[in-house]
Amino acid sequence: MTEVRTTAGVVRGTATSSGLAFKGIPFAAPPTGENRFRPPLPATPWEGVRDASEYGPICPQLQLGDTGGVLAALGSGEPMDEDCLFLNVWTPGIDAGAKRPTMVFIHGGAFRGGSGSTAMYDGTAFARDGVVLVTINYRLHALGFLALDELFDGAEGTGNLGILDQIAALRWVRDNIAAFGGDPDNVTIFGESAGAMSVGTLLGTPSAQGLFHRAILESGAARHNISAATARRVAERTLELLEVAPGDWDALRAVPVDTIVAVSNQVSLFEGRDLLGDERGIGMAYVPVVDGATRESLPIDLVRNGSARGIDLLVGTCAEEWRLFIWGLGPELAKNLPPPDIAPYFASSGRSADEVLKVYAEARPDGEELDLLADAQADYMFGIPAVRLAEAQVQHDPDVWLYRFSWRTPVMEGVLGACHALELPFVFETLDSARDFVSDQAPVDLAASIHATWVRFASTGDPNGGDLPAWPRYDESTRAVMDFGATRTLLHDPGAAQRQLWDGVW
Repeated sequence: MTEVRTTAGVVRGTATSSGLAFKGIPFAAPPTGENRFRPPLPATPWEGVRDASEYGPICPQLQLGDTGGVLAALGSGEPMDEDCLFLNVWTPGIDAGAKRPTMVFIHGGAFRGGSGSTAMYDGTAFARDGVVLVTINYRLHALGFLALDELFDGAEGTGNLGILDQIAALRWVRDNIAAFGGDPDNVTIFGESAGAMSVGTLLGTPSAQGLFHRAILESGAARHNISAATARRVAERTLELLEVAPGDWDALRAVPVDTIVAVSNQVSLFEGRDLLGDERGIGMAYVPVVDGATRESLPIDLVRNGSARGIDLLVGTCAEEWRLFIWGLGPELAKNLPPPDIAPYFASSGRSADEVLKVYAEARPDGEELDLLADAQADYMFGIPAVRLAEAQVQHDPDVWLYRFSWRTPVMEGVLGACHALELPFVFETLDSARDFVSDQAPVDLAASIHATWVRFASTGDPNGGDLPAWPRYDESTRAVMDFGATRTLLHDPGAAQRQLWDGVW
């Protein structure tokens, strides 16, 4: 039997080697026409049986596969359409009352690219191991994060539409996942990069509370929101390029979606840093917004105040995140990304960039200046936010674990190191889909280990077991970190000297 009744109608999936897959299920109404730049509405019911053997369209975007570089592995070949709010389910079976742990993956892509149908995110291995795995699409770039709140009547929350889409998907999971053999009372959300930043944002978003019970954040935490004032500057420039006057809903809804994508890329790639002003370190023009309605302050501050109390957390990074953005991008993207400028980060502390880099040189004594800048920028964007999230959460809940992924890919003569996104095909055990990224030499045992760790955490709230040494919860005295490299090793406060540079700074 491959048919399941959802709240909107019956879907028919297909058999896989580990169970069943249901693809392209709408979890919200098409965000088109009058629904463009509106919060998601419930999916439109259908009659009969809906075929769920193929992925649905993805949000229109500049495809990563079109830009060259190893990031092409994160691209998707699915058609693009503004009607893009679809999700996909892999399950071991649809036997009633199974109540299997459920995981919902939120893809990355700088909030302007990616999808839930990327081959690397195939859920077969999770279903094999008794997990119901869900991947989702959400609105991206200006379609999902254009803050029109102060510029259009009735536009409240538009700077967070992508996040509201994710919440709509989680509500769908709450209402439907039991029919697919999942447990709505044991839901783990996880994401990478912008997906992890989304998870961090959800930890501080009141309307998401109660929809998930555990969270895994891979290379992203709870800092990457911008203020309403900054978001307004981005929106005003976007409208100017679209040739739409503030308040003119008809004109905005008449703009071809391809034009919105083109303008979003213009703003993101060429103008974003200037528009972001003091928040330029965020590095992305279209991100969730502290709008006073969706959430009242930065997610990290809300977590410090207990917004994620009761949520088990697994948080981590890759050891050399920023090397991807210096050496791994295609030429079109790389030329728009200047070398890191870390001096502004430390201006308030009185430390110069040279003083900071001397500390980083102690950990990489043979590194050139660009290597050291990459290490410092990686800590700014990913490493320190992960630590700060762990520090914030343990004040309210002890069940927090920190990890580091340190295996270095040999592709491109090894220059990428343990870079951003490298852990993804290991987590999903989809190494074959990412050979250009991980090579033919990627250790299968590492993939089995980290994947099993994610499964254990989603199942029980504790990642310990398998081939791992004993892994204590994170605290500020021992700062235990599990290192996923050629071997699995427990570390205590790795990079302590570099971490201490950021105290009082970030």
